[in-house]
Amino acid sequence: MEPYAALFLSPHLDDAALSCGGQIAVATRQGRRVLIVTVMAGDPPADAANDYIASLHARWELGRDAAAQRRAEDLAACALLGADALHLDVPDCIYRLDPASGAPLYVADADIFGEIHPTETPLVARIAGLLRALPAAVEVYAPLTVGHHVDHLLVRAAAEQVWGNGLRYYEDYPYAQQPGKLDAALATGAWRATVIALDAAALDAKCDAISAFRSQLSTFFSDRADLEAQVKGYAAQVGGERTYVTEW
Repeated sequence: MEPYAALFLSPHLDDAALSCGGQIAVATRQGRRVLIVTVMAGDPPADAANDYIASLHARWELGRDAAAQRRAEDLAACALLGADALHLDVPDCIYRLDPASGAPLYVADADIFGEIHPTETPLVARIAGLLRALPAAVEVYAPLTVGHHVDHLLVRAAAEQVWGNGLRYYEDYPYAQQPGKLDAALATGAWRATVIALDAAALDAKCDAISAFRSQLSTFFSDRADLEAQVKGYAAQVGGERTYVTEW
């Protein structure tokens, strides 16, 4: 089989739609094959339970099978974008435990937007191994890590081990629209941006795909009208969606 035209590495089950849904819709409409690979799509360990997880599940209106329900949301979103989907087995950071003590590693928003826990250093190599087994693609996109989420940091670090300077990077949305976050992500290294123009159909497809993640909408948007206003407003501001390559 011919390589995919593009492979998008999505830390979580909504990141590719949020950040790249428009350009994916454009590509598949033009007949190009796209694969969205979600890295942190695995089931949680049986003993992963704490107040932080409970609060997030309550906000998402999901029960113990939250990961399975979110994978189903992703399949619906990918179908709307015309992309293939692949789910890897790494659990979301909120479910990961210290291998020695069994204690949860990330129990607050400050943790997940902080630094990667020291015990997770080997996880980069494990993710890199999973990425090496992926189908071939002409272009590979990884998160720029706008917002500094630990799972985004892990995916980017692993992708760089595999593809090095051949990677392309996408703006992590909606963090990219928050003042100062994009500048902070671009502060290290030299970058060249490419703007992918999005027509009305691509923007509508992106909004539809984001809406498929029903459990996640309340995290970023008050309702569908707010979703469309934010997504289309940011697209108008930057000219569509932006990707980057390094100029080191």
